[in-house]
Amino acid sequence: MAGGPGLRERKKLRTRRTLIETAVRMFERHGYERTTLADIAAAAEVSTRTFFSYFSGKEDVVFFDTRPRVERALGVIASRLPGEPVADLLLRVAREALRFDTEEAELVLELHPARTRLIMSVPALQARALHLLFEVQRELAGALLRAYPGELDPIEAGAAIGGFVGAVKQAVTAGRDRGDPPHLMRAAVERGIEIALYGVRSLDRPRAGGTGQAATEV
Repeated sequence: MAGGPGLRERKKLRTRRTLIETAVRMFERHGYERTTLADIAAAAEVSTRTFFSYFSGKEDVVFFDTRPRVERALGVIASRLPGEPVADLLLRVAREALRFDTEEAELVLELHPARTRLIMSVPALQARALHLLFEVQRELAGALLRAYPGELDPIEAGAAIGGFVGAVKQAVTAGRDRGDPPHLMRAAVERGIEIALYGVRSLDRPRAGGTGQAATEV
């Protein structure tokens, strides 16, 4: 059928979702360290080889949405419009990140409580979360710098991305600690982004000379 994934692609998406749901459920039931890749594959009724065609290890299953989100963010940054201010571009990134009209987004919301419990209780996952946070910010900052050649310097690009990502993370943490349902969690993230972008807009004001010319200048 035109406009949608083919049968083969739909089957792959179903297998991937089954692996994710099965793994998270088993991690919670039996413990992260005690659950093996073979256990997950057997419970999902696939081979271990099939598992490795989707994920490189157990940690990748827990952070299954990180890479797709990063790729979408990079795509938005690369699509910067002529003369588009930094804050406006990051707002487009945020809107793409907050899309809840996809099957993957539904899965993220469904597994959010369980994944949070796992990450907060398993040292290896805590370490991976911090590593990913650092690497994602570095990658996005590099993309932002490339999108504004001669307009931003590395410090400004890094600070803009750090404030943006930090606002999202802290808003999610605050909402999680309050026990907010998904719709309130999203509202908290939107408010956090609004606050962060208020500061980022300082990059869009004209400045005299030096590096980091205003993003509104053409």
